[in-house]
Amino acid sequence: MAQLLHQQGYSLQSNRKTEEGADHPDRDAQFRYINAQVNRALAAGMPVVSVDTKKRELRGNYDNAGQQWLPAKEPIKVNGHDFPSPEVSRAYPYGIYDLGRKTGFVNVGTDHDTGAFAVASIRGWWRSEGKALYAHASELLITADGGGSNGSRLRLWKLELQKLADETGLAISVCHFPPGTSKWNKIEHRSAVLVHFLPLARRAAWGL
Repeated sequence: MAQLLHQQGYSLQSNRKTEEGADHPDRDAQFRYINAQVNRALAAGMPVVSVDTKKRELRGNYDNAGQQWLPAKEPIKVNGHDFPSPEVSRAYPYGIYDLGRKTGFVNVGTDHDTGAFAVASIRGWWRSEGKALYAHASELLITADGGGSNGSRLRLWKLELQKLADETGLAISVCHFPPGTSKWNKIEHRSAVLVHFLPLARRAAWGL
């Protein structure tokens, strides 16, 4: 049967996420506006970051999709089934991608993916890298999805951003991508990022 299907031009294929649904009449104008804001900030030497929560992982000896170089035929052995008990926590990687320098920063939390955690991750990036890289910055532009922990309607996200603005003196602006267009956020196309697994003492010092 497989041979017959191949002869007819068929092959085994997985789904591909490409369908966005009907376009809003203002969609092009929305993207042009976001692009103009990003280009303006970059031209002025201001930091522009793309943010998003990445794929959650179970904490423990569970299977994951990552790969690493190991001696031949010596893979790391993990549990045969991914059925965690209720007390098993998850790791929440929150990514910050610097559009100007094309570098990334990932903060990994183990509590919950909330607006407070999202802003704490941005704060960690600023204190660790951004403040030194953009010593003369007066503003920060963030591009983000419209939902999740950094959703456009999430009050906690906005409150924590205001706190960050008060702490840093930065004028913080957020450009949210329209519903159904999150894959156009730059961080979705940048997988090679620098991951920071922060010691507890350093996390406490950063207020994470």
